[in-house]
Amino acid sequence: MAKKPHGASQQSAAAIDAMLALAAERGWYAVSLADIAQRAKIGLAELHEQFEGKDALLREFVESVDLAVLKGELPEAEASVRDRLFDVIMRRFDAMKPHREGIRAILRDLRGDPCALLFGVPRLLATASLMLEAAGVSASGPGGRLKAKAVAAIYLSTMRTWLADDSADMARTMSALDRALRRVEGVAMLFCRGRRGSADPAEGSEPAKV
Repeated sequence: MAKKPHGASQQSAAAIDAMLALAAERGWYAVSLADIAQRAKIGLAELHEQFEGKDALLREFVESVDLAVLKGELPEAEASVRDRLFDVIMRRFDAMKPHREGIRAILRDLRGDPCALLFGVPRLLATASLMLEAAGVSASGPGGRLKAKAVAAIYLSTMRTWLADDSADMARTMSALDRALRRVEGVAMLFCRGRRGSADPAEGSEPAKV
């Protein structure tokens, strides 16, 4: 795990860029922390002071993308939950786009690693919860985990398209995400008390709770 609090330091950003570039070139398992330090022009001991290994650096990258999503402009409160989730999830794909080749290589290699997949489930649900909150939908309470699972499924299904979408405007990704959201538009867990300050059409006239 990271030995220092998460931050956007120049060194960690350089190390993340180096890690993803090397993964794209060689594959995830062929990259060492020493390789990353050399590419980023950081001393290995200095990098190890911040990150125990490349897995910790990968988690730092995921957290940096989470932060980019949360820092983005909040969707319009008057928009539907589907539209707000669309904006937030696309914001995440936009943040990851410069590193798509590296992400593709990492996911390809980790697909055969059960331990990595087990670690990824809670991380994925945490990310889905953050995207819900960024869209103005509460991810807390008894229904929060169900909503997070639904958003995680939407995100994963759309990512398959995003990984192969080399278009400048990500039109294929947007189309896939829109279809996925429409498929679950009628599912109550995505719309239950999800609107800021006013009732969602799927909720009737009951005041929203976020």
